[in-house]
Amino acid sequence: MPFLDKIQRWAEERPHDTAVVVAGRRMRWAELRDAATAAIPGTAAVTVLAENNSVGFAVRFAAALAGERQCAVLDPDWPEGLRQEIRERIDAAARAGVVSAADALADGRPESTFLIGLTSGTTSVPKAFTRSRHSWRESFEASIEFFGLRQDDVTLAPGPLAASLNLYALAECLYAGSEFQTLEGFDVGDVHAAITHDGVTRLVLVPTMLRLLSERGLAGGVDAAGLRAIICAGSKLDARTLEAARRWAPNATIYEYYGASELSFVSGVGLPAGKLDAGGTGIGRAFPGVEVRILDDGGSDLPDGEIGNICVRSGMVSNGYLWGDDGQALRSFGGLLTVGDQGYLADGELHILGRRADMILTSGKNVYPHEVELALASVPGVAAAIAAGMPDDLRGQRVVAGVVPAHGGISATQLKAGIENILSRDKRPVQYFALTELPTTDRGKISRNILLEWIGSRDTRVRQLDR
Repeated sequence: MPFLDKIQRWAEERPHDTAVVVAGRRMRWAELRDAATAAIPGTAAVTVLAENNSVGFAVRFAAALAGERQCAVLDPDWPEGLRQEIRERIDAAARAGVVSAADALADGRPESTFLIGLTSGTTSVPKAFTRSRHSWRESFEASIEFFGLRQDDVTLAPGPLAASLNLYALAECLYAGSEFQTLEGFDVGDVHAAITHDGVTRLVLVPTMLRLLSERGLAGGVDAAGLRAIICAGSKLDARTLEAARRWAPNATIYEYYGASELSFVSGVGLPAGKLDAGGTGIGRAFPGVEVRILDDGGSDLPDGEIGNICVRSGMVSNGYLWGDDGQALRSFGGLLTVGDQGYLADGELHILGRRADMILTSGKNVYPHEVELALASVPGVAAAIAAGMPDDLRGQRVVAGVVPAHGGISATQLKAGIENILSRDKRPVQYFALTELPTTDRGKISRNILLEWIGSRDTRVRQLDR
């Protein structure tokens, strides 16, 4: 049972407690149950949701999973042509169980598929994978234990519900009987107001949001002492973001974790109040119920410290792809699955370096952009950073980096000095560029290829830093 049976339980036990809040509009547990139940007769066997944040989203998402129904959640900002193609593919490929307009607000069989997820690929149509109800129940149990979610918590996930991070946070809170909040759109002032006035105890967000909230919260005197937990995903926290968050929310345990849409949670770490971590590539130990191993391309185990494929075994993994399976995106080594991320283990801690496809081969050395980006993001004056490998007749590839300044300007000399004691010489960028914005695809995914295109075409959004 992902969470529908739980909604029924909370509606019986605590009908007047708040379940979901979106932009100030509250829905109690009994109201959520009744609204979702009323929506079931008009809900198809397979639903495609593509809409902005609202309490209605939560209602329709719950109704779309009743019985043996399945649901796919699309970003409403994707181009209409892309959304239409995905709808057509889902209609052709999805096979939901038999459903009835009389179905109750209850979950189907644990092994049945309930969610059609979409990867955030850089080109063409995103790959689609499916998840069973059982896999999400396993994920909920693991994340509630790891993050310490309690019924008296108030969780704010200020991003779009169409994003898997926030959709999962909503469902996790429904499962746990804990209040969930979000906004119509991310706004620093609105998040600060919710923390100040709505008793928010947990934040679920990406590092860029946390940095904005922390730095502006410190500057504006916004009190975040009531935050008990901050949960970050999407990329490793850089030292500067972590330091600002620690000052702004001194009582919070700051969690960062590694996972993938197809694998669910893999590893994570919680930094208790008062503890700082200087950054680096470490991303904690395996989640409860997860086995993590580093294997070579032949499926053999590698010793501590050696880089290879990050492979996992758990009850939380997806069923595989509905479409888009090229045999490489999700590989199996005797039941251990990998999405191609590279890393190593050191004394039980997982270190993640990034996708092999992103690796830069320069003068015979392997450089992972992720390491370079983490180092640059820790330099004062850098709001965001991206690194890539550019073709080079002498080196094969040379490391280049683009940075979005936090304020004012920044020089190549400052950047070089800032990473001198963090990165070895062979990993340091040869060229630096100032960016007006990060290069992204039309679906909002940061793209190293687009950075190289901007540099090659002398795009107005990029300017070389000479000193």
